[in-house]
Amino acid sequence: MLDILGITGPIYIAIALGYAVTRAGLFSRADMRVLGKFVIHVALPAMLFNALSQRRIQEIVNGPYLLVYTLGSLLTLALGWAWARRGAGQDATTSVYYAMGMCCSNSGFVAFPIALLVIGPMAGVMLGLNMIVENLLVLPLLLALAEASTGQGGRWYVVLRQSLLALARNPMVLGLIAGFIVSWMGWRVPSPMDRSITLFAQTSAALSLFAIGGSLAGQSMAGLWRPVAQIAAGKLLLHPLLMLGVLLAVEAAGLGPLDPQLRAAVLLTAACPMMGIYPVLAQRHGREGLAAAASLGTTVASFFSISALLWLASHLPHGV
Repeated sequence: MLDILGITGPIYIAIALGYAVTRAGLFSRADMRVLGKFVIHVALPAMLFNALSQRRIQEIVNGPYLLVYTLGSLLTLALGWAWARRGAGQDATTSVYYAMGMCCSNSGFVAFPIALLVIGPMAGVMLGLNMIVENLLVLPLLLALAEASTGQGGRWYVVLRQSLLALARNPMVLGLIAGFIVSWMGWRVPSPMDRSITLFAQTSAALSLFAIGGSLAGQSMAGLWRPVAQIAAGKLLLHPLLMLGVLLAVEAAGLGPLDPQLRAAVLLTAACPMMGIYPVLAQRHGREGLAAAASLGTTVASFFSISALLWLASHLPHGV
């Protein structure tokens, strides 16, 4: 168990430190947005480029992983939405944000630092593959569904088109594409440039966790315990269980097996809290209070669920 805490402990200590210093007034939540912007626009793109450009293209393009992550995420989205509508009695728009909280993992700010400790350099490949699914499919689909749920006609087409066009300006997507190109062409990055990129890439894990903790400071779950618990259960229990089911089904169908490190990565990603921009996206339809409270509750609970997952994996005959 001490080995497991040796993995999860530093992750959540960094989150707790960001939370504590922001609550104490040493940093403000606005400062956390600046740090988050640095991670998104500089550190993570550098890390993605590094991770992909230094590997052969055959190691990066992994069809079974993309299939598992896509099917697991879409299945969680569908069941999460159906539960919110039928089980929790939520309106159509709120149900979309229930589903978003359950199926969209924080791949860059939480899953990547944890995976880095568990599977090493392959964590960068995991993040690149996750981003393909999240940015090209899951998020545009959810944003379009949110617009369609308002019943205001064809506006969802506009949101879907805008979401896809915005990818061309997303620094992480640009780092992802650049890394793919360098890997595919077999180019070698000049040493001074490679070291500079590596320097920025190495800042991503600690800063991202610190920024997550600071962004949670000041948030409250008052009056929202029931929906927060439902969203957290969907994210930390339903998502990884469905991902495991899809993984086993894909391998049983002869479409795998996945590399052991990527098997661990896809389950770890599913078991992580929701993406950091969840409350920001929910602002468009006035659900930011619910989203912020769900982010706080799920992040706290994830310490125990991820530690339990790693402990269980370490006691299975063949690992995760």
